[in-house]
Amino acid sequence: MSNQNELSRRDLIAKTAVAGAAMAVPSFVFAGSQAQIKVGLIGCGGRGTGAAQDNIEADSSTVLWAMGDVFPDRLNGSRDGLKKLGDRYKVTDDRAFSGWDAYKKVIESGVDVVILTTPPAFRPMHLKAAIAAGKHVFMEKPVATDAPGIRSVMESSDIAASKKLSIVAGTQRRHDFAYRGAMERIHNGDIGDVVALYAYWNQGGLWMNPRQEGWSDMEWQLRNWLYFAWLSGDHITEQHVHNLDVCNWAMKGHPVKATSLGGRQVRTDKAYGHIFDHFATEYEYANGVKMLSMCRQIDGTASRVSEHIVGSKGTSNAQSIKAAKAWRFEGDRTNPYVQEHKHLIASIKEGKPINEGRQVAESTLTAIMGRMSAYTGQEVTWEQALNSTESLIPANLGFTALETPAVAIPGKTTLK
Repeated sequence: MSNQNELSRRDLIAKTAVAGAAMAVPSFVFAGSQAQIKVGLIGCGGRGTGAAQDNIEADSSTVLWAMGDVFPDRLNGSRDGLKKLGDRYKVTDDRAFSGWDAYKKVIESGVDVVILTTPPAFRPMHLKAAIAAGKHVFMEKPVATDAPGIRSVMESSDIAASKKLSIVAGTQRRHDFAYRGAMERIHNGDIGDVVALYAYWNQGGLWMNPRQEGWSDMEWQLRNWLYFAWLSGDHITEQHVHNLDVCNWAMKGHPVKATSLGGRQVRTDKAYGHIFDHFATEYEYANGVKMLSMCRQIDGTASRVSEHIVGSKGTSNAQSIKAAKAWRFEGDRTNPYVQEHKHLIASIKEGKPINEGRQVAESTLTAIMGRMSAYTGQEVTWEQALNSTESLIPANLGFTALETPAVAIPGKTTLK
């Protein structure tokens, strides 16, 4: 998809008047008009910094307008790195915010689009605030760490649809031309009926920041968010959601139940919080088709990150087709991390909103359902997962004492 022409502010269509702040609409509507699109970044870690770069690369109309992070050092480090964007970098000191309310200030700074890249625990509240303010959204996956968060994201997504706001998620395989081409053919029946699916994200360990003197429990957990289920959802949710999303895409829906096992065999030091280091899950869809899912983060082990879809007449790795009608993508395979932003900006300009909110919420809940099953040792149904009352988010958010949850023990940890 080619970049759109540079937009000029004089062609903005006036903001539609609606009753009540809850029904706020976008600050602009595109229908072939031209405007400068102001982007706000909420969450200035490595992924957030990368997402801002991808957004600027995607379309010549966008400028980075405001930034926010709970930590001043992360904010300033990201700002230093993004200044290389040149005149597309418009973040002034009075539009650079830190602290727990930084997300609110970014949303209120006059931006048109917000990029949500904080740890996943905060995605529901940030999405809710952005949609209430009438902003288009790019949000990284996963989009919650518990069922109450999932329900909030679904509600915000429905409100966004009513306001004609775009929500694009960071499940970049959905925007990859090879994946899109293969999936179109799978849905057209080129491999016959889907009879089985396999999803893998097996790799070594990831980064860990040793605790520093003066850090509160909260700061230590935030700076090591991967290792706390309330922040990341555990790695089956934070990372493996990509592969699970592809399988749901192939099936045009979500599983109805999960039976999972997992544990904490190697990363046993308290520096790694309380999450597991491996999972294996059998998911079942409504039509009886099963998906085998594996994910692991253990150094020295074999790596495998892939999806495999078995049909009655062929197979697919979700990027090509092996069947009587074999297919492989040929052509310019645009970086999907950039392409997802191209699709977002094009949807805004053309006045044809994209809304991936419920889609990514369902894939995130698929992962959460697997985690719930592994933690408890019980079969978990979709209804149990979706309607769970278990909230992982601490009641009070602040740089205070915060106990590390106990490591889950299947057969003893209860299903809530």
